[in-house]
Amino acid sequence: MKKTLFSLFAVMFFGTIAVAQVRPYDKDGLNVFETKKEDLVKFEKMKLKLGGSFTQSFQTLEHSSTSTATPVAIVPGFNTAIANLYLDAYLADGVTLNMALYLSARHHQETWVKGGYIQFDKLPFLKSALLDKVMEYTTIKVGHMEINYGDAHFRRSDNGNSIYNPFVENYIMDAFTTEIGAEVDFQYKGFLAVAGLTTGKIKGDIAKATVYAGGSNGKAYPAILGKIGYDSQISDLVRLRLTASGYYTKGSVANTLYGGDRAGSHYYGVLDAGLATSNFTSGRFNPGFTDKIGSFMANAFLKVGGLEWFTTYEASKGRAKNESIDRNASQFATDLLYRFGKNENFWIGGRYNTVSATMATGDIDINRVAISGGWFVTKNILTKLEYVNQKYNGFPTSDLRNGGKFNGFVLEAIVGF
Repeated sequence: MKKTLFSLFAVMFFGTIAVAQVRPYDKDGLNVFETKKEDLVKFEKMKLKLGGSFTQSFQTLEHSSTSTATPVAIVPGFNTAIANLYLDAYLADGVTLNMALYLSARHHQETWVKGGYIQFDKLPFLKSALLDKVMEYTTIKVGHMEINYGDAHFRRSDNGNSIYNPFVENYIMDAFTTEIGAEVDFQYKGFLAVAGLTTGKIKGDIAKATVYAGGSNGKAYPAILGKIGYDSQISDLVRLRLTASGYYTKGSVANTLYGGDRAGSHYYGVLDAGLATSNFTSGRFNPGFTDKIGSFMANAFLKVGGLEWFTTYEASKGRAKNESIDRNASQFATDLLYRFGKNENFWIGGRYNTVSATMATGDIDINRVAISGGWFVTKNILTKLEYVNQKYNGFPTSDLRNGGKFNGFVLEAIVGF
């Protein structure tokens, strides 16, 4: 019995370190976007790999507001640790399964599934020479998964997985969600095209929706998404990537493109009414386009030696299910980093992020400046320190964000494997 258990353990953990087409959860995953066809691992037998990510943080953030409401009092201290678990299986030649779980999150301390998908880089079971040729440049993903809208989601912190993000928190307007659907990627000599079709909702839903006069007609329409771009390692020192992406649904009743992170912000308690788990989006802004939405994102990534630049421009238009008039929101963000030392294990960098939007109460603006530094102790262990300053304008007097601002330091320790 012991021998059998040991053999199973060995198969799972020691014989299966390389699993095809799965982004590494350590430093090797930096600046990885869509998986490359040339990274495909030769299939020998079914393999399973367990991965994990862990983040522990300490913050000294302060906040203030001119609102008639009073934000919760916060003091310097540690936040509860957050962690992810990953199951990656190589099922057949060119066929990979990924499942991600949140073991503990700011919003939910209990374990629950983030999402999962099956990915086809080959279709050997169809035994078609034509399809085999097509699949040399094509990847198909099907599941309840993180949608591939824009490039910013490849650099964000995802609960316990904070290694890919050189800063502590994600963008103010965080375009991230998981939806049921399918995605097709085509890559050829640096050129990239992505097409996807999803339900437009974060979860399965068979309930009949309510009709709103002048607003939602109660029908749920699918969402379509697409991306075109160019990604090239021009020389040993220079890499350039340019992409443009779009996402649209005529009306999904319960869209969460800017509110799909069920884990939570890495800034805790700032401009919140309390510290309950239901207050988990601190420092972020959701324009509330929960029914009809059309969004566009352009991204530029340039790496020259240790110098790294990543910039995002985003424009979105939509409305909630009980609204009759479309509103607008836009976002600009730019990161400039310098990675240095042996194997670029250290970095210093800065981020500027601004959001403008039209709400039912008027126009608002939010601005953030963040300065960060980090050290990869090993490729699996990272520590980073950030100073952040964020300000709010245009919110009504009853809103905690009226004249709101917060600033201070956040220190994170991260493990990924």
